[in-house]
Amino acid sequence: MTRSSRTAAGLAVVAMLCVQLGLAVSVGLIDRLGTEGTAWLRLTWAGLLLLVVVRPPLRDLTRRGLVTCVLLGVVTAGVTFLFMAAIARIPLGTASALEFLGPLGVAVVRGRGRARLWALVAGAGVLLLTKPWHADVDTVGVAFALAAAACWAGYILLTQRVGDEVDGLRGLAVSMPVAGVAATVVVLFSDAHVVFGALDLHLLLIGFGLAVLLPVVPFSLELIALRKLTTAAFGTLMALEPAIALLVGLVALHQVPDGSAVAGIALVVAAGIGAERSGARPTVDLEPEPSLR
Repeated sequence: MTRSSRTAAGLAVVAMLCVQLGLAVSVGLIDRLGTEGTAWLRLTWAGLLLLVVVRPPLRDLTRRGLVTCVLLGVVTAGVTFLFMAAIARIPLGTASALEFLGPLGVAVVRGRGRARLWALVAGAGVLLLTKPWHADVDTVGVAFALAAAACWAGYILLTQRVGDEVDGLRGLAVSMPVAGVAATVVVLFSDAHVVFGALDLHLLLIGFGLAVLLPVVPFSLELIALRKLTTAAFGTLMALEPAIALLVGLVALHQVPDGSAVAGIALVVAAGIGAERSGARPTVDLEPEPSLR
């Protein structure tokens, strides 16, 4: 275990806490703007905020770095909209279990030896936590959740690549505006009259605060964490998110977990500890590439 891997794992956990709080705050906005409108408001504010604060110098990016940032932005919009569409049709627990197949797949494919074992332990824990077999199956909702899982896998791989190729938060300051543009296109061709008709100053201010909580803070922390952790370890750590959600429900909403949920928490926590212990990345010097100047 290294200090850098401990720090990175801590950042990943804080990011997951922000995500859960952001989802909780989003509930009120969904009632007013719908799932697509809420996703659009979050992504658009996040893109504008990072663009203004970071002001990324595009001319300093390599061609490969710019393309990677653009792809990350599209994937970010994809996972946001697809997961929203999934939870509109199937229970949140079922959607979360199916979406976790994305980072679990990354952990299994990119991991070796014990890394793959921890990924499988995490997967078993998530199944015990969410118990998707108890829900009625909506094939369209399942398809949305599986598509979100694929986007999440791409998000993990692309975020690490962006973190390696672009200094600081400049890569995120390029990818998030791209996600905002992609989200705007989706809304324009779906529920534009509903979303824009419901907007007022109060909702805009709420959306701004929500964008800071989700996705600006957690995505920034994940970018930093993936500079220090392997994608396999990070994908396994993501199993902690359903456990965090369950614990938040216990403390804030007095929702007492059953025996299988407690067993699931034990498994994902054990997998998270194992991933953190074996997940430090070796230092890799990437070959420089000509800039866009």
